[in-house]
Amino acid sequence: MKMRLTGFGILVLCAIGSAPVAHAQTRVNADAATIADFTKRVNDYAAFEKKLDATIKEPSSDSRPEEFLDHQRALAKLIQKSRIGAKPGDLCPKPMRAVVRRLIASVFHAAGGVEVKKSILDENPGNMVLTINSEYPDNAPFATVPPQILQGLPKLPDVLEYRFIGKRLLLIDSHARVVVDIVERVFP
Repeated sequence: MKMRLTGFGILVLCAIGSAPVAHAQTRVNADAATIADFTKRVNDYAAFEKKLDATIKEPSSDSRPEEFLDHQRALAKLIQKSRIGAKPGDLCPKPMRAVVRRLIASVFHAAGGVEVKKSILDENPGNMVLTINSEYPDNAPFATVPPQILQGLPKLPDVLEYRFIGKRLLLIDSHARVVVDIVERVFP
């Protein structure tokens, strides 16, 4: 028996065959918009931090180490005061948190992913209690973020860094050592 397709039948078969492609394209477009929004948020934060930093006298290059620490702490206080109502998701909203989790899961499930996860956990300073606007403790180590993960995450302005604490990914103001956002449960 020969099957004869009408124009509508061909259209349905094309639509069925291209559904995964269309879905993937929709996700790529949504992720691109999410990442663009995140990039704008972190760049806005960097500009905000730069304005605050400009209001504090910068130590000279030959200043004592205490003067640099005083400057860092003064900047931290200004950030904390200016962001008094800050909450998780202000810089990394829910759609971006989903992108981050998918990226990290893809790294962990790829070849060598077990070793990447192990390296994070080996350096991880544990489950410290940190909140938005809290200062990162001076005596706590900074766990590095492996290059396999950094390659997939959006590049941050110089004033911000990604760091793992327990199963959380933090955005930290590296100049003031202040936690500016937290992404919970990033490990699959």
